[in-house]
This record gives sequence, C-alpha cells and structure tokens, in this order.
Amino acid sequence: MKKYTYTEKKDTRSGFGAGLLEASKKNKDVVALCADLTGSLKMDAFQKEFPERFFQVGIAEANMIGIAAGMTIGGKIPFTGTFANFSTGRVYDQIRQSVAYSDKNVKICASHAGITLGEDGATHQILEDIGLMKMLPGMTVINPCDYNQTKAATLAIAEHEGPVYLRFGRPTVPVFTDPDQKFEIGKAWMVNEGTDVSIFATGHLVWKAIEAGEKLAEMGINAEIINIHTIKPLDEKAILTSVAKTGCVVSAEEHNRIGGLGDSIAQVLAQHLPSPQEYVAVNDSFGESGTPDQLMEKYGLSSDAIVKAVQKVLARKKAGN
Repeated sequence: MKKYTYTEKKDTRSGFGAGLLEASKKNKDVVALCADLTGSLKMDAFQKEFPERFFQVGIAEANMIGIAAGMTIGGKIPFTGTFANFSTGRVYDQIRQSVAYSDKNVKICASHAGITLGEDGATHQILEDIGLMKMLPGMTVINPCDYNQTKAATLAIAEHEGPVYLRFGRPTVPVFTDPDQKFEIGKAWMVNEGTDVSIFATGHLVWKAIEAGEKLAEMGINAEIINIHTIKPLDEKAILTSVAKTGCVVSAEEHNRIGGLGDSIAQVLAQHLPSPQEYVAVNDSFGESGTPDQLMEKYGLSSDAIVKAVQKVLARKKAGN
C-alpha cells in the first residue's frame, strides 16, 4: 500500500476561493456571482481584488443563475457560488432551462455539500445533487478530494467550454495531493495500485479510502484505490481496466447511494463487465444535525465502513456472486 501523509488540513471551499482568484488573474472574462454567502464560499479575495467583476445578488439563487446565463452571451465566464442545496435543488429549473438546455458556459460552484455541512441539519444539507446534475445533458460534474485538487479543478473549469457543476465542502480535511497538479477533467487518478478489490472514491471519501486501504493491507488485502473526481464524463476506461484485474468493486461517496457515483459505476459494469459491487454511501435518507465526524460515522461513511464493504464484496467474489 502506497503511503500518503499530510501536514495540514484545509477546507475544500478555500481551494475553490484560491483557484477562483488565480483564474481571474489569468482571464479577465472570469466573473463571480454570489447569493449572500461570500465568506462561506471564500470569494472574499476575488471581491476585494476585482470588485467590478463581482456581483452580489442576495438571497435570489434563481435570479443568479439567470444572470450568469445571460453574461455568457457577452463572452463572460461566470462562476456562481452558494451552498450545494441552494445551487441545485432550489434552482433546478433555471439550471435545466437557462444553462444546460441552452449549453451556456456557466460554472455552478457549490459549497457545504453532503452531510458534512454538519450542525445546520437536513434542510441545508443535500445528498442528491450529484444525481440531479449528472442527469442534465452536457453538464460536467466534478467532486474533488482536497484543497489542492479543488484549486486545480477550479482553474481547469475556467478553461473548459460548457456548463460545469463543481462540488466541494465545509470541513477541514487532509491535504495530500500535489499542490502543482494538472487537473484533467474526466481522467481518474490512481491513488494506489492493487489486485484484490477496486475502491472507487470521490470527494471526502478519498482520504477515508486511503485509511481503509492501510487497514486492509494489514489484513493481507491489496486494494486498488482510484479517485473519481469527475463523475461526468466518467473515466470508463479506468474503471473497466481496474475491475478486469480485481473482479470486484466498492464505491464510496458522501451522497445518496441512489443516483451518485456508485450508480454510474454500476451502469458501466452492467453494460461491459458485470461484477460484484458494494456501496459506501448514505442509504436513501436525509441527513440531520450533528458534527461532521458524528454524521459521517452514523451514516456509514467511515474508513471502517469501507473495510467492511470490501470484506463483503470479496466474500461475494469468492462465492461467485
């Protein structure tokens, strides 16, 4: 098992803020819109540096999406910012009609995704957003794993032509990826090569998968861990190559098990390489109030949960089902 270490923890939303500022310095057409959550989205530095390119629309998310879509007609590259729940569920009609259907170059940037929003509770958490966004034709969906990868993804989507949903979070998490990485949209990242089981993880669950891999190695299980940071377009080649070698799969995500990464992987396998698969995800439930760590543990999104899923899927592989 390849060893990964970290010296600090940072929130992925800060990676977005840093990436947005750097992208705006490279391209004067980058503009930012926020729905009254500038501090929470870490858009402060952009606002201070480029006040003429920052638009505070207030608590009017639908209006924000409409304005952003209109700005693209004049050649601007708008980044919209609010909580993931309000970035998707509240404004789905506007995203579908004005952005996706119209193929507008809008970057929908969503913080505080999943249950790690924590104490704000179920009304502010969202576990369906990846499903909502990936079903829209032409929408790119990205869910990076740490500060550095979120910054790199933000820079990459500024150069990408077309609508994008970029998902990130509130809590501080280990920073373990290369600060100078080149983010490739649609290209999975091999975290650890293995032979016994394929673990496909996204977002906050990537570090949990690394922790699980270390525990599995102590048990004599050699896990292949792959970071699927781009949910759509999905790196089908990486998935099929890995599963052809290992013969079984565990998917891990901070999302409803219905409609998320696991379902995308299952669809690929059903079409090309039917294989035993186990899900580590929220089991068709809303969240609740609690600390991020408490909620991750309660809803089965821990490294131990990944270990148990691996043990289960290995038993199924051995039994031939």
